[in-house]
Amino acid sequence: MNPAGSLLTATGLHKAYGATRALDGAEFSIHPGEVVAVMGPSGSGKSTLLHCLAGIVTPDSGSIGYAGRELTAMSDAERSALRRTDFGFVFQFGQLVPELTCVENVALPLRLNGVKRRPAEAAAREWMDRLQVAELGGKRPGEVSGGQGQRVAVARALVTGPRVLFADEPTGALDSLNGELVMQLLTEAARSANAAVVLVTHETRVAAYSDREIVVRDGRSRDMERVV
Repeated sequence: MNPAGSLLTATGLHKAYGATRALDGAEFSIHPGEVVAVMGPSGSGKSTLLHCLAGIVTPDSGSIGYAGRELTAMSDAERSALRRTDFGFVFQFGQLVPELTCVENVALPLRLNGVKRRPAEAAAREWMDRLQVAELGGKRPGEVSGGQGQRVAVARALVTGPRVLFADEPTGALDSLNGELVMQLLTEAARSANAAVVLVTHETRVAAYSDREIVVRDGRSRDMERVV
């Protein structure tokens, strides 16, 4: 761990669900513009770690610091506000709203934050262009491929200018070719925006896009510095 200058840090995280210990003293740190892959077998606690870092789940004990603030001391409303402004999310299956067009999906976080339709959709189209899906603006999610839909989801996650992007198995539902393209565009776009990326994956080819790997096993974390 190298918390000095970190944007998001966690120390001594514990979380149990009944008799099951999901986290048992896990630690984490990430700097602005850094991509950190969180790896581990199924049930190791890596998704629980992501949910705690994002303020979705409150740990039983431990500390999570974000930009000089203690995340665990915030109210639910304060954490929800962070997830609308400072945090972006990409999930395994995209979770696009099927009734909306792709451009409306990308603009949705801005609209929820009070941005008017025209400027919100203009920003959405800029990000869709960067993710190479600009031509899909008028289509609905059911009319595009899985890889295209996931790139739309990445554009939606980045449109608010988040400082941290949480990506939970973002290529898990894609074939290898589409997975490689999504990861290339995701990491390039995030780095250009100086956004930190917390990337949960069990695939080494996906983790290869990160700057550093943290392995979670039995609720404990181990920082694996990459030799370049």
